Amino acid sequence: MPIKSMTGFGSATAHADGVRVTVELSAVNRKQLDVVFRLPPQLLAFESRIQKMIQEKVSRGRISGTVQLEAADGGVQIQVDQKRAEETVEKLRRAAKKMNLADDLSASMLLQIPGLLKTQSVEQSSEEIFQCLEKALTAALKKLDTMRSREGKALETDFLTRLKLLEQMLAVIKTCAPQIISRVREKLFQGLENAGLENVAQDERVIREIALFGEKSDIAEELTRLESHIAQFKKMLRDKEPSGRSLDFLAQEFFREINTIGSKANDLKITEQVVAFKSELERIREQIQNVE
Repeated sequence: MPIKSMTGFGSATAHADGVRVTVELSAVNRKQLDVVFRLPPQLLAFESRIQKMIQEKVSRGRISGTVQLEAADGGVQIQVDQKRAEETVEKLRRAAKKMNLADDLSASMLLQIPGLLKTQSVEQSSEEIFQCLEKALTAALKKLDTMRSREGKALETDFLTRLKLLEQMLAVIKTCAPQIISRVREKLFQGLENAGLENVAQDERVIREIALFGEKSDIAEELTRLESHIAQFKKMLRDKEPSGRSLDFLAQEFFREINTIGSKANDLKITEQVVAFKSELERIREQIQNVE
């Protein structure tokens, strides 16, 4: 499963009998999962169920959500007092006939009769409203996930590009690495001779100590671990489980190894590559903060 970004947005609306529920979700970076929802009073009792639905789809990030609850038809049903309407019309027509007035009654005139129209609020149980909310929330989560996946694909492309740069830098360092030990030994022998010591090249104790000191400058082990870290990084980009935390830890290991190389290898060309490596690695670390 490709990596996902922690940023995204999703909204959806669902309808039930006389009810319309709109859910909006927005997500931003956060090390842990933090869900904040604004709910209408009718749905406050379902907050834990909403939290659970989100936790099943999102592992970390700050999720802010709002729920709007409206009546799909304005929230009322209109009822006509049929019996009263018939009685009123009949009385008006009799009066008009007695007074020789034109029978010009129309349906619109019924609206002027007090109490003829009655309104009744549409009532839904909280559980029925939640079922509607559940549909809207599921659809909004799907849209949020789609956007986070799309952003994650862009992050993956960026990571792979930068990892390739790191591999190129490591290749340069590996080319220079074999000469490091011999250079260190040469400098040590030269330093001892400049200090006035004679025949140091024939002294077994000096040779042994210089050999041990030179081995401390060997960076082969660190190079091997960095190559392994790059391979692990690529694998984590395709893991089935969210890998943001693992990638963050791996980035720290990258820094530890490259810093060790920088301190061991007293070589200008390697130092230049170490500085460039750390600069690129910092960009990768910043991007990891966006990964779920």
